[in-house]
Amino acid sequence: MKPLGEILTIPANFLKEKKCPRFRRDAEELIAHVLKLKRLDLYLQFDRPVQEAELEALRVLLKRAAKAEPVEYIIGEIVFYQCQLSVGPGVLIPRPETEILVDQACRMLCAKDFHQKTAWDLCTGSGCIGIAVKKTYPDLIVSLSDISVKALEIAAMNGHRNNVQVELLQGDLMAPFDGRKADIVFCNPPYIPSKDFLTLDSSVKDFEPREALIGGEDGLSFYRRLENELPSYLHPKAKIFFEIGAGQGESILNIFSGRGWKNRRLEKDWSGHDRFFFLEFE
Repeated sequence: MKPLGEILTIPANFLKEKKCPRFRRDAEELIAHVLKLKRLDLYLQFDRPVQEAELEALRVLLKRAAKAEPVEYIIGEIVFYQCQLSVGPGVLIPRPETEILVDQACRMLCAKDFHQKTAWDLCTGSGCIGIAVKKTYPDLIVSLSDISVKALEIAAMNGHRNNVQVELLQGDLMAPFDGRKADIVFCNPPYIPSKDFLTLDSSVKDFEPREALIGGEDGLSFYRRLENELPSYLHPKAKIFFEIGAGQGESILNIFSGRGWKNRRLEKDWSGHDRFFFLEFE
């Protein structure tokens, strides 16, 4: 048995030697998970005794992290826009950039825009976007769709964890919505060009679902499909919120240059890259 203060830096140094890019944060997340503490509490409880069984459990998790397995998968959950979400193989890990998308949407739309309106979260994955918006605006009628049955199982679990009622639909992009129309559409589709897949970090390409990452040869295939298919599924004045890949802004503007699209708008992420695209339908 050792005090927490004595062992706190050892896991970080181990992951640093294994060239883990977020070695300190990942080590702290794993220690906090094993000890059932918050990360901040690690530095407030230096005298807390760490049992040998806890150290052994930590060693097991560190070995997984050293092989580039995402810590979010190891822990099995993540906080996203004040929602506690389960994550695991089969769904992408929600990124902070996607939280910006949700926040931007909530800022752009007032409460009346959400009252009894219909919103779809396409390519939902873990359900993070639709569940976060539904939790913020409970009057919104939310449907989550994905082609992956595994993803929808996790999304259903996350809806339950966050005490929100959402509809879950399985199918390829617009197929589950035949005969229906939406007021608001969210979509964070696969947008990595196939040629760039092998350049991704090992924690992404070796663990996260390939089908949720690659958007065709140039990364834009899903946006082309959406531009073509979405109009017949939209109410007049429907609002659409997309996440896009860095460097795709001009191409996305060109794709959505006709068909009654209006108020097209690109927004940047914290790194200054075009990352979000908002537009309305006439």
